[in-house]
Amino acid sequence: MTHGGLETSADLRELVERLYPLCRSITGDGVRRTLEIVGEHIPLEIHEVPTGTGVLDWTVPQEWNIRDAYIKDASGRRVVDFQESNLHVVGYSVPVSRKMPLTELREHLHTLPDRPSWVPYRTSYYSPTWGFCLAQETLDAMPDGEYEVHIDSTLADGSLTYAEHVVPGEVTDEVIISCHTCHPSLANDNVAGIAIAAAFARTLEKPHHTYRFLFMPGTIGAITWLARNTERAGRIKAGLVLACAGDPGSLTYKRSRRGDAEIDRVLAYVLADRVHQIVDFSPYGYDERQFCSPGFNLGVGSLTRTPYAGYPEYHTSADNLDFVSTAAMEETLQTLKDTHAVLDRNRSYVNLSPYGEPQLGKRGLYGSLGGRSDAKQAQMAMLWVLNLSDGEHSLLDVAERSGLPFDSVAAAAQALHDAGLLKD
Repeated sequence: MTHGGLETSADLRELVERLYPLCRSITGDGVRRTLEIVGEHIPLEIHEVPTGTGVLDWTVPQEWNIRDAYIKDASGRRVVDFQESNLHVVGYSVPVSRKMPLTELREHLHTLPDRPSWVPYRTSYYSPTWGFCLAQETLDAMPDGEYEVHIDSTLADGSLTYAEHVVPGEVTDEVIISCHTCHPSLANDNVAGIAIAAAFARTLEKPHHTYRFLFMPGTIGAITWLARNTERAGRIKAGLVLACAGDPGSLTYKRSRRGDAEIDRVLAYVLADRVHQIVDFSPYGYDERQFCSPGFNLGVGSLTRTPYAGYPEYHTSADNLDFVSTAAMEETLQTLKDTHAVLDRNRSYVNLSPYGEPQLGKRGLYGSLGGRSDAKQAQMAMLWVLNLSDGEHSLLDVAERSGLPFDSVAAAAQALHDAGLLKD
C-alpha cells in the first residue's frame, strides 16, 4: 500500500474530518474502518483478540456493531435518529424494537439539562442495557404518547481490534505513543489525537529509540496490550498517552506515577517556553493509569490540551469539528517533535580526558567556532558538557544546570564525541 502524506495542516485537518463521522466503540467495525483510514498514512499491524480472552484481571468482551437506531413519534417521524449523529445511541446498547409510552421511554433517555441543545455521549460496555442520548430541547418538545423505539445492533462473540505502528531505532529500548480509538463523533477526544499520532509517526526517520505507536480502545485496549506484551514492557523507556489534542486550551502534561521519570523531566523542559500546566499523576484519566499501574510502573505520562472533563464540550456533541483548530493540533504535533528531539539525544557521556580541561584548539574544536554568531554559547556548551560528563549526568542535566539550549548542548556533545573526548 502507498501511504499518503500528512505533511501539511490541510492534510491533518482532512484526516480528522474523515475519521469524525465514524461510529467507534471499544470493539466493532467502526474501529476497523478507523484503522483502515489511518493505515492509508502509516503501515499498521492489526491485532484481533477474540471475545472471552483473559487479559490481566479482565476479559475481552463481546463485539458490538450497530446499523441503525431511531425513536419515531406517532406520525412516523424520527424524533431521534442515529443516522444524524452516532452519539444518539448509548454505546453497546442491546437490540430493541418495540413501542412504549413516553413515561416508560424516559428511563432510557439521557440529556444535558444545563446545555439544552447539546447531545451527551454515554456508554454501557459491561452491563447489557439500551438507551438514547438527545438534546434536552428535543425531549421537551416530545408530547406524551406512544413512541416506536428501534435499535438495530448486535452484541455477539467477535474480537477486540487494536493496531501498532513501529519505527525501528538504533536501540531496542522503546518509546510508546498511545491514543484511544473507542470514541465515536468526538473530534477532540480523540480523533485529533489519532490524526496527530499518525502525523508524528511519519516524521520519524532512523530514531535512536524504537518508537511504538498504539491505536487501541481505552482501558480494555491498554489492558489487553499489556497482557500480551508483559515482557516487552520492560523495554519501554518512556511514553505518552495522547488525547484531547486539538482544543483551544493550553497544553497540559500529566506526570507519570513515578513523578521523576525521564519523560516527566523532558516534558517540563520542552513545555517551559510554551503556555502550559503540569499536573501530578492520579489514577483517573486515560490509559496512563494502566501503564502506571503499580505492577508495571512505567515512565508514561499524558499529553493533552485541556484535560479530560475540563471543558464543557467534553463527551458531548459540542466536541465537533468546529471545536478543534488546526493551529492547536499543529502546536501539539510540534510538542511531540520537540519531545522526540530531546528524548532521543538525551544520554550520559564519560569524559575521556577528565584531569584538567582538555585542549580544544589542537583538536580543531575552537577553530570550528570561528565566525559563528553563537560561538561563545557553543564554547560554553562544550565546557559544561566536558565538566558534567561523568557517566552520571545526562545532557538534559547539563542543559538545565547551565541554562543553555538543549540543541547547543547536544551539538557540543556530538562534536566532543567525534573528537574522541567523550564516550557514551
